[in-house]
Amino acid sequence: MLQIPLSRSFCVFRARPLMAHSSMSSCSRSQEKARLRGVVFDMDGTLTVPVIDFAAMYKSVLGEEEYKAMRARSPSGIDILQHIETWSSEKQQKAYEIIADFERQGLDRLQIMPGAIELCGFLNSKKIRRGLITRNVKEAVDLFHLRFGMEFTPAISREFRPYKPDPAPLLHICSTWDVQPNEVIMIGDSLKDDVTCGRRAGAFTCLLDEKGSLKPRKRRLGISWQSPTKSCGTKF
Repeated sequence: MLQIPLSRSFCVFRARPLMAHSSMSSCSRSQEKARLRGVVFDMDGTLTVPVIDFAAMYKSVLGEEEYKAMRARSPSGIDILQHIETWSSEKQQKAYEIIADFERQGLDRLQIMPGAIELCGFLNSKKIRRGLITRNVKEAVDLFHLRFGMEFTPAISREFRPYKPDPAPLLHICSTWDVQPNEVIMIGDSLKDDVTCGRRAGAFTCLLDEKGSLKPRKRRLGISWQSPTKSCGTKF
C-alpha cells in the first residue's frame, strides 16, 4: 500500500483509481499490482491555488448572452479553447488576447498549493517521476518552475495539440518515460479535463475537489471518500 501524504487542503477529496474501460472494476485493476512509476499533475487549481476568474474570462470572450447560453447547454463546464477554434482567425486572435490577459493577471498572483511541495518531496524520496499537463501557456509553466523551484518533466502546456481532455498529452508523457498508462496516476481538479484525460489514456486518476461540490455525485462516478485528515492510500 503506497501512502501519499497530503496536506488538508490537498486531500479534501480523493477518488480511487478510475478505469479507462468501465467494464474493469477497481478490484480487478488493483489485483494486477501495477507499480506506480509516475505521477502527472494538472497545474492551475492543483499545484497552484486557483486565482483566475474563469467565469469573468468566459464572459469577456463570449459575451454575456452567449456565455449564459453555453452554460445552459453545458452545465458541467465550458471548453473555451475548443469552442473558439471554430471561429474566424481574426475573432480567434481577439479571444486569445483576452485569455492571455487574464492568464497574465493570474501569474502575478501565483501561489503554490499547500502540501504540493511536501508531496513532491515524498515522490522524490520514492524515485517516482513527476510530469505536468496544463491548458495554460508555456510562459506560465516556466514561471511556475522558476518561482517555486520545482521541476516537472515533461511539462506539457497549451502549445501541445491536442490538449486535455484528449489523452494524447498523457500518452506522450508515458511514451517519454517508457512506462504503461496503468503505471501512472493523473491528478487534477477538473473532472471534465483531468479525469477524462487520464481515463481515456488508461491511467489511474485522482480528482481534487476542495469544496466538496461533487460529493452528491460520488456513487454515479464510482468514487470513494476518505477523511481529509488521513493519508491517501492507493494499492498497486
